[in-house]
Parts: sequence; structure tokens; C-alpha cells
Amino acid sequence: MKSRNFNEFPRYGSLNNTKVIWLGNYVTDVVSDALKDRIEYSIDLESNMFYVDDCSYSRFLLGFKSNYNGRKLVDSLSFNNRVELCRLQDQLALKAFSESTIRTYTGEFSQLLKVIGDYQVQDLSEEKLRSYFLYCHKVLGLSENQIHSRMNAIKFYFEKVLGRTKFFVDIPRPKKASILPKALNEKDINKLFQVTTNIKHLLILKLCYGMGLRVSEIINLKVQDVDGVKLKVFIERSKGKKDRYVNLPESILNELRQYYKEFRPKYYLFEGENGGQYSKRSAQSVFKQAMTKAKINKQVGIHSLRHSYATHLLEYGTDISLIQKLLGHNSIKTTLIYTEVTDKNISNVVSPLDRMNKKL
Repeated sequence: MKSRNFNEFPRYGSLNNTKVIWLGNYVTDVVSDALKDRIEYSIDLESNMFYVDDCSYSRFLLGFKSNYNGRKLVDSLSFNNRVELCRLQDQLALKAFSESTIRTYTGEFSQLLKVIGDYQVQDLSEEKLRSYFLYCHKVLGLSENQIHSRMNAIKFYFEKVLGRTKFFVDIPRPKKASILPKALNEKDINKLFQVTTNIKHLLILKLCYGMGLRVSEIINLKVQDVDGVKLKVFIERSKGKKDRYVNLPESILNELRQYYKEFRPKYYLFEGENGGQYSKRSAQSVFKQAMTKAKINKQVGIHSLRHSYATHLLEYGTDISLIQKLLGHNSIKTTLIYTEVTDKNISNVVSPLDRMNKKL
């Protein structure tokens, strides 16, 4: 095979259906002497070209830009700690964690690396980590949930990347605040529907509420997932990579057919102006605009429609185990939180003040 100009390398490619980074015919033209011992490269005998596996670690060593949004923060880290960050990302990818989780863990772990500067993260002791988490609480003022998120990322690095299985046993976690889900009442939800004139936007809101979907689930819906005969919708690889079926509201069928005739979505049920998947930000914006038009002054997001679905089902007397299945919760404990916000029983409790006034 004819040799290629080494100026074309390194470049992305594939070999036997595996993503690789091609280094060309001469590794020395692409990889500096300082990095040779850090990169495990192989040679493809057919093309006589060297290559490495396409992963965060290889991309970093070869100078490719990071696909992480906080690139400025990553670029400010010491060389060693950037290598460790890449190892964290690759381990998360190998374990098939979601892109969202990888972004979260990358961000949380990067914050630790920023604070320790040139100090090598793998040399941190349990005592130093304790001090860091106190710093997060007392100086940075992070909430309990934020500290939990940061601890999860750092724990994953020490236990799953470095293999220190019981490294976090004696580091206490803050008690999580008991935060109740924020649901809208039926009157407010009806207002949202009335002020939304765009049929695509209206269906996004109605399906989020009518089927209790997460925003990621609504934008991932495909045309083939909707069964208008059986009134079922297939939710594929949702949170926790679980599949499930939910009930399609019969009252929405005519609007769905009207929408399909008008927009003719090709693959996803909801697609952008130029085709392709509708963005999560756009769906959130649809909800925000509807809230503004309806003059509903409540600090909630589109996820509140899912909370409203569960809360209202409970108020109608639906069995909690069925709600669990429809929402796709792993544990019934997650679903039981809605019993704290339902008006089914609480609204029947008469205040002592009201009883007193009736007697007077």
C-alpha cells in the first residue's frame, strides 16, 4: 500500500469496526519522544500504519481538543492530573455510563483537580480528601446534593480507576435534604395547553404530562414507538437504560394524526426545523414560554409535568405500584415520595382554627 504523507496524521478512523486514531507510517513524526512510553500503539499489517485506540486518554496525549464543555478548566490542569481525568472518562465509557453522567463526573472531578494544582491526585490521602469536602461545605457553600455528586465522582475514581475498594468507608456523607417534587394543579396545566397554539409544542407538553415522560424521553421518541391501535408507547433505553411501555392517552390521537400529516416526521416523533432530533433545550423553552403566556408564576421546569402526572394519578386512586411501573422507577421508595405531596388525604384534614371558628 502506498505510504501516506505524515502531515495527514494523527487522524480519526476505524479498523475492524473499532474506532482508532491513525498515526501514519512513522510514529516519530507524530508522537514526541516524551510521550512514546505513555501511548500503547499497534501496527496494522495491511496498511503498514500505526494506530492507537480512540479514547479520551489517547486524544489528550495527541493534542486533540477535549469534547468536554469545561475545556478551559481542563486545559488549566497539570499534565499528570489531566491524564488521570482521561482515565476516569475512559473507565466511565467502558462501563457504558450515560453521556450525562460522564459530563457530570468529569466536571466534579475537574473541580478537585483544579484545587490541588500540581499535586498528584492519586497521592491524596483520606485525610486530605476529608479536608477538601469540608472546604466544599464551609468555603464553597455547596449544597448537600452538590457535595454528594462530587463525592460520587471522586469515589468512582479512587475505587474504580485506582482500585482502592474501601477508600471512602470512613468519609462521612452529608445528610440529603428531603426535597419534595413540585407539581402543577390541573387548572394551571390546562392554562398551559390553552395558550400553546403550535401543535408540535402542544403535543410535547401534553405527552410529557399525559404519559409522565422525562424531557429526554420525549425528544427520544421515534415515530415507530407509537402504537395508535393498542394505545401504547414504547420508551426505549430510558434512565438506567431500561425499556418500558406507557399508556397513550386516547384523547390525543386526533391531534397526533393532524400533527403527523402537517409535519411528516421521518424518524423522531419530534424533529427540529432542519430535521434530526428535537433538542432538550428547545423542549424546555416550549414549557418556559407557555408558563410565561399563561402567567403562572411558579419556579418549576418541564419535569414538573411528570411530577404532576404521578401526583394526579395518586389522587385519582391509582395503585402506587402501577405508578412505579409507568414512571420507570427501580425502587418503590422513589415513587412513594409522591404520597407526600398528594392532596388526597391531607386536604380532608380540618385546621383546629377552622373548627374553632365554626364553634364560635
